[in-house]
Amino acid sequence: MPKQESPLQTLEEFLPPGSFNMVEQYLVHYKVHLTITRSRTTILGDYRHAVHGKNHRISVNGNLNPYGFLITLLHELAHLLTFQFHGNRVAAHGREWKKEFGEILKTFIQADIFPSIIRESLVKSLHNPAASSCADDDLMRVLRQFDDKRDGIHLVEELNKGELFAIKGGRIFKKGDVLRKRISCTELQTGKTYLFSPVYEVRKIN
Repeated sequence: MPKQESPLQTLEEFLPPGSFNMVEQYLVHYKVHLTITRSRTTILGDYRHAVHGKNHRISVNGNLNPYGFLITLLHELAHLLTFQFHGNRVAAHGREWKKEFGEILKTFIQADIFPSIIRESLVKSLHNPAASSCADDDLMRVLRQFDDKRDGIHLVEELNKGELFAIKGGRIFKKGDVLRKRISCTELQTGKTYLFSPVYEVRKIN
């Protein structure tokens, strides 16, 4: 069953103040079918290009804070713009996409949509934006400051070595050594070692 399109009036509830009209121009001009979805653990947003008479399709997780929601939506709009100019001839997150994403971010930064702490983090990444905001550890740390607080939820990097934590699905791990950009953790049930992003959210086990 196709996902139901979210009314533009509903979209305004998910965006930071002052950004709706700017976003609306992109969605209307490019005839985007936008869906606001439930939380997905592997992706924050998704883009599917127009094909066989169907509109461009973008989905964004509805559980993101307004700034994370906007950045994710702009990420997907940059995919749309890249497709408009280059079709499928370029890499998904290659230099063409980075150029489009950097330019669209710059437009919203100049419009003073973001708080200074987020703006500073975005400006640092303009020359080489990450393939996902999840892949930009510094930006994830900053955006998390604007999330609703949840009891027992921590970043892996906030735990001490040897402390236990659970991820979605109930699997339990023990935190190990900090490597260059990842943290080595051992799953208790299997004894296998996995590498976690330092900004991955987990539930601490006391």
